[in-house]
Amino acid sequence: MHLDILALFPEILAGFFTSSIMARAVSKGLVSYKLLNVRDFARDKHKKCDDEIFGGGAGMLMLPEPVSLALDQVKAEAARVVYLSPGGRLFNQAYAMELAQEKRLVIICGRYEGLDQRIIDKYVTDEISIGDYVLSSGETAALVLVDALYRLVPGVIRGESLQEESFEDNLLEYPQYTRPAVYDNMMVPEILLSGHHANIAKWRMKKRLEKTLLYRPDLLQGKGMDRELRVLINELMEGEEA
Repeated sequence: MHLDILALFPEILAGFFTSSIMARAVSKGLVSYKLLNVRDFARDKHKKCDDEIFGGGAGMLMLPEPVSLALDQVKAEAARVVYLSPGGRLFNQAYAMELAQEKRLVIICGRYEGLDQRIIDKYVTDEISIGDYVLSSGETAALVLVDALYRLVPGVIRGESLQEESFEDNLLEYPQYTRPAVYDNMMVPEILLSGHHANIAKWRMKKRLEKTLLYRPDLLQGKGMDRELRVLINELMEGEEA
């Protein structure tokens, strides 16, 4: 996967690509990237990239020309172009899996009050919101998007590590434990020490359902469930120990 990222403050993004798992993905050639500073495409001596909004209103808007010139340089017309915006389609794991199939993405990081609508109309294919809140930095929103995507690129993370994660099958992840078995007088659930894989699998599924019902019952709405899942939900509803 190749990422072209347009930002007014690309230095916010730079460290992410040279750290941890992403650094290894880049060194292996699984992910490549280019960070473009939109200010480099401003024509005036002050590198101005914002101006007042037509019709009035608080704040400033990113000028269309520098963004357009940057997009033209990376040949954005031949790619899927993402603009991070609180007014976009809500991002989720299914959307991440869809975007992770792309060989190339162009990502625009907004600032101030965002982008001139003409840039969105001409170039943007996906206007995405990472949540129902507002950030001052489109760069931080882009980091969330990139982090969710690149880990799904084949070879970046072992396939088994991606199984049974939160949001897989519309369920949250079960609780997990490591050594020591007793910590601060708290014991790891005995079933996890039993070595009985079938019982452990059932316990984990119950815990996934329990957590989903507690925190995100909306994920189960309209979900087609097999008999086993319905039985487990009934047990939880009846107050049976998970």
